[in-house]
Amino acid sequence: MLSQQWLSNVRNVMDRIERTQLDNIRSAASVMADSIQAGRWVHTFGCGHATLPIEEMYPRIGGFVGFHPIIELPLTFFTRVTGEMGIHQFLFLERAEGYGVEIMKAYTFDRRDTMWIFSHTGINNVNIDVALEAKKRGMKVIVSGSAQESAGKKTRHSCGKTLFEVADIVIDSCTPLQDASVSLENHRDKVGPVSTMAFVTVVWMTITTVAEILAGRGVKLSIHPSHNIPGDTTARERLNEALVEYKRRVAGV
Repeated sequence: MLSQQWLSNVRNVMDRIERTQLDNIRSAASVMADSIQAGRWVHTFGCGHATLPIEEMYPRIGGFVGFHPIIELPLTFFTRVTGEMGIHQFLFLERAEGYGVEIMKAYTFDRRDTMWIFSHTGINNVNIDVALEAKKRGMKVIVSGSAQESAGKKTRHSCGKTLFEVADIVIDSCTPLQDASVSLENHRDKVGPVSTMAFVTVVWMTITTVAEILAGRGVKLSIHPSHNIPGDTTARERLNEALVEYKRRVAGV
């Protein structure tokens, strides 16, 4: 059955991440922990479906304050498919060199911050813009994507480098370059992409490692709790405390 083939493909990707990326995850998590402990941010960025791991981090149950999502609406919201904010416009914008520079102007950064970027192929201009601008500001840049599979692909950016070549640390998502992983009878193109599952796997392997490092340093995390558990009378209070801390960091206090 194709459903089981897809499930097997996802498991194989997760197993490859576990076998090959633990050292990179630990290195990235250590950099992120330093930023969060300093009262600063791990900024997160991606385009298209690479915004899904960003939305997975925070705010959500089990996440904690320190991860700041940067999601540019025209680069993610293409559920109309055609017409206003459709796929054609999205594909143009993610390749528009200079757009990422303008995005970065809208936020306040600090050299103690970390920038975490998600990109499957690492060749499109907006992501590379953001990475280069982050490095100009003194930030460490972490990139997650299909780095090994993308080796040899030509960048679209005038700097001559792919996103993986710009990064300080790369966490390989271990996904096939084609992304879709299941062959279908009488069709040229495959179905069943695996990159989103890989990205989410990388997210929680990394973030739980960040939590482990910070807890080991004695840092108190502002965790986003579940407020749907019967009998937990302080969940809303803990949620409010986390949001107060988030607002404090946004204000730069």
